[in-house]
Amino acid sequence: MKVLLLKDPKEDDDRGQDPYIRELGLYGLEATLIPVLSFEFLSLPSFSEKLSHPEGYGGLIFTSPRAVEAVKLCLEKANKTEAWETSLKEKWNSKSVYVVGNATASLVSKIGLDPEGENCGNAEKLAEYICSRESSALPLLFPCGNLKRETLPRMLKDKGVPMESITVYQTIPHPGIQGNLNSYYSQQGIPASITFFSPSGLSYSLKHIQELSGDSIDQIKYVEALRPGIKPTPQPQPELLQ
Repeated sequence: MKVLLLKDPKEDDDRGQDPYIRELGLYGLEATLIPVLSFEFLSLPSFSEKLSHPEGYGGLIFTSPRAVEAVKLCLEKANKTEAWETSLKEKWNSKSVYVVGNATASLVSKIGLDPEGENCGNAEKLAEYICSRESSALPLLFPCGNLKRETLPRMLKDKGVPMESITVYQTIPHPGIQGNLNSYYSQQGIPASITFFSPSGLSYSLKHIQELSGDSIDQIKYVEALRPGIKPTPQPQPELLQ
C-alpha cells in the first residue's frame, strides 16, 4: 500500500533514514515524503541584538527547530559566532533554556545551550513546567513563528510569568509542491492514504491533490499526524477545505 506523507524528510541520527519511512516499511507500507512547507526568517537584526544582551532576560524558550535555526543565522550574519562561544553562550546557560520536543532539544544542544523541558511533549505542559520553576522578574525571550499557538503565552501571562516574544520566521508554501506532487502521481499513482503534519501544510497542498486525484479523491484516507500529548482533532474532509 502506498502512502503519501506531507513533510520534509528527516534522517534518523543513528540509521540515516527518515523514521516514518522506516517504521511504515516494517508494516509493508510504501511511504513517500513530499515537503509542503518552507520558511522565511524575519527580524534577525532585532533578534541578534536581544541575544547579545542575556542580562535583560530570565531565559529562553524554543518550541520549534526553526527558532533555533534563527539563532544560528543571527550569529553568522552578525559575525557574533566568536562572541557566542567566548561569553554569550555561558551567560545564557546560567539561565533556563526551555524547549519542546527532542528534535528541538538536540538543535539547542548543538549551539551549546543546555535545554530542559523537552519531555513535556507540548506547549501546554511546557508552560506548566515553566510556571512551576520560574521566579525571575526578567522576561523569558521567546523566538517564534507567525503561526504560533497562543497556549504558552496565555498560560504564562495568567501565572504572572513575564515573557517577550519575537517573530523570527514565517511559514510559506514550499516552492516545489506542485511539481513534486505531479511527479509523484505520474510515477506512483493515487495513494491509499495521505498524512498531513499541520493545517497549513494541508491547505497549501490540497488544491493540487484534488486536481490530481480527480474522482478518486473520496477514496483517499486523510490522517493527521499528532505529537505526543496532543488530543486528536476531527479529520478535515477535502470538501470542507475548498
